[in-house]
Amino acid sequence: MNEFDNGLEKKFEFDFSEPCESKVDLKKLRKFLEKDSEPVLIFYGGEPLMKIDLIKDIIDELSDLNIKFRMQTNGMLLDHLPMKYLNKIGRMLISIDGGCKVTDKYRGKGVYSRVIKNLIEIRNNGYTGEIVARMTISREDPDVYKRVKHLVKLIDSHVFDSVHWQLDVGFYGNDFDKTKITNFFTRYNVSNMKLLKWWFKQITKGKVYMIYPYVGIVKPILTAENEKDGGCGLRCGSGHSGYTITTSGKIVHCPIMNSMKDFQAGTLDSNPKKMKNFSCVYDCGDCDVYDLCGGRCLYWRQTKLWPKEGDDMICDSIRKYIKEIQKNMVTIYKLILKKKIKVKDFLYEDYFGPEIIP
Repeated sequence: MNEFDNGLEKKFEFDFSEPCESKVDLKKLRKFLEKDSEPVLIFYGGEPLMKIDLIKDIIDELSDLNIKFRMQTNGMLLDHLPMKYLNKIGRMLISIDGGCKVTDKYRGKGVYSRVIKNLIEIRNNGYTGEIVARMTISREDPDVYKRVKHLVKLIDSHVFDSVHWQLDVGFYGNDFDKTKITNFFTRYNVSNMKLLKWWFKQITKGKVYMIYPYVGIVKPILTAENEKDGGCGLRCGSGHSGYTITTSGKIVHCPIMNSMKDFQAGTLDSNPKKMKNFSCVYDCGDCDVYDLCGGRCLYWRQTKLWPKEGDDMICDSIRKYIKEIQKNMVTIYKLILKKKIKVKDFLYEDYFGPEIIP
């Protein structure tokens, strides 16, 4: 699917000269990260584990810094990265779409079994970091309840620790079909509300499952983050706290924007605390859940690839589940006061990968 069918090249300036292989100078990367008091470096792709030697070189070069390593991966090559290095990566997002059937359908035959096998193996070898099941919800199968419930079993058996999903909507321009998208959101919203009801029921029993689209709304309410400076900003950190280092050493606001010159925030010679910022507030400022949503996605908001009626369906689905969580906050507060659950049950590290808002 080609986004340029929609005239993006007329709206934005692009630079496709980025090399396929990384040309980043590790000494320069080190100097850049030394300027940040709390640096977090996420290995991202493509598939980062296709470059295991480079990952090892980067970790070796930066090992004496107070730096947190994270990774987003399909998990297929996890067994190729020595535990010495894997244990340096404290959190990982693993691409998986639910159970075996749906994962293999979208990612290839045998993918589910291999990924689960690798995860069990690294757990058995002592990996204790957080492992997030990161799903993509396709328009053909919007049953998020069924998919998450499968992954919850793997949380209970300590294969995964948490779940996140992103909706595959609004990112291309030639895929909007009003009838199909309306049907998708009708089914997805019902399934999402069913899952949310189940999640709240578990909370009343004293169990908080780390389902990021849900805890990502509860956390800022409990900690009053949404009341500071007009809201939380984009919940993934894009545009204000999280940046992408391209293969040439340029710095942009999001991996999907790596060729968009309009969103270049700096270079490795820049001060990480003084990057150019972007927000979605000019589109979302009047929205009654903007302080918690933050605008969903910078790329989606900036490119406007779908017609307004399609974007409104996306926003309505977000507003629906946020409003439902807000309605249940009284119950959460009461359970906290009764010490059945704790505030810390809803806390997590910001900006290490999950977009939070689907």
